[in-house]
Amino acid sequence: MTFLKNNNLTENTFVFFTSDNGPALIDRDIAGSNGPFLCGKQTTFEGGMRLPAIAWWPGHITAGTVTDSPSRITDILPTVLDFLGIQQMSNVTLDGVSLGPTLLNGTQMKEPVFFYRGNELFAIRYGLYKAHLWTWTNFLWQFNEGIDFCPGQQVNDITTHDQINCTQEPKLFHLGHDPHERFPISANSANYREQIDIIRNILRVFIESLQPAEPQLNWCDNASMYWSPPGCADLNKCLPVPQSNPYKCVWDH
Repeated sequence: MTFLKNNNLTENTFVFFTSDNGPALIDRDIAGSNGPFLCGKQTTFEGGMRLPAIAWWPGHITAGTVTDSPSRITDILPTVLDFLGIQQMSNVTLDGVSLGPTLLNGTQMKEPVFFYRGNELFAIRYGLYKAHLWTWTNFLWQFNEGIDFCPGQQVNDITTHDQINCTQEPKLFHLGHDPHERFPISANSANYREQIDIIRNILRVFIESLQPAEPQLNWCDNASMYWSPPGCADLNKCLPVPQSNPYKCVWDH
């Protein structure tokens, strides 16, 4: 940021600061905080997925403005293309929309947010409603060994240690009234039926538009790890980078 200011680049540079997931609560004292939200990293509950973000572009984005309009990491590319005045290719469908209307004009956006865990779609948020199609924290044997994705938090039939299929009757929460995901809306209520119908239609359109591809997270490469971080030479702690050898990952969680 200092470089941008010192070189008079602030009005020509869009900065978006955020993270890719919530705190890794399994690290306990050094994990960070999930605030009032449920669970942490590696889950699709709010504590694992909901993050703050800062957008900065002097002369374009009004300083000090705040929005609670949800967005997704996949919105960043369409946003940058929009700001550059580049039209998307007609034969390419991007997973996201431009945040320009929200960032520049304060427009509230209402786009669905899809919560994946591995290759499985676990939840969908639309507006303030979030439907869990699956529930799962981690395996019971991991929990018994001290690996806890939701320390001090337990919600019956929600923070399960088995991967429970709820697609026939999703667990529905109103994140405005219940951001902690503690009290699912009764499946017998008219509100539940109305909102689930809306979300099921969103799901149907989404599934029909999907184009299967190889998940990028299925590949690992030890050479990409952080072997020589800044300052390691001063401590004589730099490590040699191994030869690149991509291989299929095994993800326990």
